Amino acid sequence: MKFLGIEFAPLFIPLERRLQTVAVFYYLISFLLFGPTAVSLFIYLLFTKFYFITLLYFAWFVYDHKKCCQGGRRFEWVRRWKLWRYFADYFPVTMIKTAELDSNKNYVLGYHPHGILCYGAFSCFGTEATGFSTVFPGITPRILTLKGQFWFPLHREHIMCSGACAASRESIEWVLTKEGKGNALIIIVGGAAEALDAHPGDVNLTLKTRRGFVRLALKHGASLVPVFAFGENDLFLQVKNPKGSFLRQFQDKLRGYLGFPSPIFRGRGMFQYNYGLLPYRKPINVIIGKPIDVEKISEPTDEDIKTLHQKYIDSLTALFEEHKGKYAPGSKLMLS
Repeated sequence: MKFLGIEFAPLFIPLERRLQTVAVFYYLISFLLFGPTAVSLFIYLLFTKFYFITLLYFAWFVYDHKKCCQGGRRFEWVRRWKLWRYFADYFPVTMIKTAELDSNKNYVLGYHPHGILCYGAFSCFGTEATGFSTVFPGITPRILTLKGQFWFPLHREHIMCSGACAASRESIEWVLTKEGKGNALIIIVGGAAEALDAHPGDVNLTLKTRRGFVRLALKHGASLVPVFAFGENDLFLQVKNPKGSFLRQFQDKLRGYLGFPSPIFRGRGMFQYNYGLLPYRKPINVIIGKPIDVEKISEPTDEDIKTLHQKYIDSLTALFEEHKGKYAPGSKLMLS
């Protein structure tokens, strides 16, 4: 049904599809509003007779604030919520394995591209919606995200339940040295900068200057695994912001101040398909590539890092070219 150019969802659609939309809405709201809402709530309680709740939580936070850099606090029950199955089916998200991962090794998985809100990465590695523990038995995945997210009360507990940890050197080294073997750290290599290039069609990755993850992999002998998510950039329509434009310069400066991106985008709404913040129903196919064995070098040289970095780029490019014919025919991979 259309009215004033807006296409509305049918009144009668299967309940399962409604539940899928609700699941994605929950993720979006929790990601964008849960933290600020919790902050407001605790400030409000501070000026009521329940002020002690804020004080108790603050004491807990001071005691526990380093946990996000010390392996986190995953909660398998939360990871296995049926809600996440509906979440993954909304797009749908499919995880494709191309090689085994040895549970006697540690891994650093580079996820590409960032997209707007990393829906594919969360589905595959932050939940059991795509059956990660069954597909890769003995491997414990941990998504690395901005440390700032762990400063929000309650929100930090929520995201740590998924297995998320802070994207910091301290956090990575803790897992690779103190959590034994069978760990898989998922790094969204392009980060905030790459989100501003999340346009449907060709893929522009921020990778050439990102070598920190390679250095840490060398230092701890962790195998590198390229991961490419076809469809991650197709979920929203972002305002054109080519590099060098006034808008892009403003966004880059804002990102420098805030530490996170500010893309201007639109998707669909809960009950109509033209405007809103929900992603479009586009398939996301997450291809997990073959591991690149890494020899441990306690003090890697620039040449060591450069050589392995190029090997990683070649492996990622080959992974993209091998599967693009099936999932994104005619698309091009660009690196910056």
